[in-house]
Amino acid sequence: MNTPVLDIKNLSVGYHTQRGRLKALRNVSFAIPQNSIVGIVGESGCGKSTLISAIIRLLAGNAEIGSGQILFKNDDLLAKTENQMRALRGVDLSMVFQDPMRTHNPVLTIGRQMTDIQYRDQLTKAQKKERAAEMLSLVGIPDAAERLNQYPHEFSGGMRQRIAIAMALMARPSLLIADEPTTALDATLEVQIIKRLRELQSEIGCSILFISHHLGVIAELCDYVVVMYAGEVIEQGPVREVFHTPAHPYTSALLRCDPGNIREKTRNLPTIPGEIPDLVDLPAGCVFQSRCAQAVDSCVTARPEFRNVAGGHSAACHLLGEEVPA
Repeated sequence: MNTPVLDIKNLSVGYHTQRGRLKALRNVSFAIPQNSIVGIVGESGCGKSTLISAIIRLLAGNAEIGSGQILFKNDDLLAKTENQMRALRGVDLSMVFQDPMRTHNPVLTIGRQMTDIQYRDQLTKAQKKERAAEMLSLVGIPDAAERLNQYPHEFSGGMRQRIAIAMALMARPSLLIADEPTTALDATLEVQIIKRLRELQSEIGCSILFISHHLGVIAELCDYVVVMYAGEVIEQGPVREVFHTPAHPYTSALLRCDPGNIREKTRNLPTIPGEIPDLVDLPAGCVFQSRCAQAVDSCVTARPEFRNVAGGHSAACHLLGEEVPA
């Protein structure tokens, strides 16, 4: 089996707060195979942003990595110096941020910014501009060569997000981290960008870690899905298996809340009752037990272990059978 592009093992991250240590991530483990797209889903507060920040080593000052490894092409990112990480970011490890309105420098043209990020490449200025125009065309920006002379405020939010995707892929990275990259796009453009992302991923041969609240986008784009809740991975596997036969009650509840699954007209959208647990003072048992209609006595007292559902599909739930071997 090929070495995964990214292999996260038992990662725990906390934040020092006035109330105590907030346990944002706890024993998170999953891998991103080569040439694949892995989606991360979960409610707000599940730890997605902390996970991204830990991978690119841009955590807040009060954050502390308690344990674990982040193996990028078999090298632990947590053991690298800041200079080594700086050399990786934007080259072998690229990212598309969620907010397109804050991604670009407002006082420099898009063309200037897209040529500046190619400073490591031994190309002429004309070649860099040509390459920038080609990338803009690939993500659907019309009249790309002329628009290189425009400033960020002259583009819509959706176009600026597409420009951010083009810039992230320009270095042909081994791993692209996309944090809600279709948030600013309308439905038609969202479909186009998803299709183009898949095509570019295949052409470049990179892997993608795709974070989204949109379950339909995850289902359409991703090969694998990781479901997170309150700082823990609670289910993971091939996207079709997880979405068609969810094994964890939380995953089932998320899918029921997806508007795309609502077949009848209703004034009230489905929700998951209750709130996520206090991450400073976590419950002793399963983190989802207070909101779970299927909870049993063991859910209150013991943490569930990951258990096999099918090949490559596993979940952390007491209601399942065989424990996944370490």
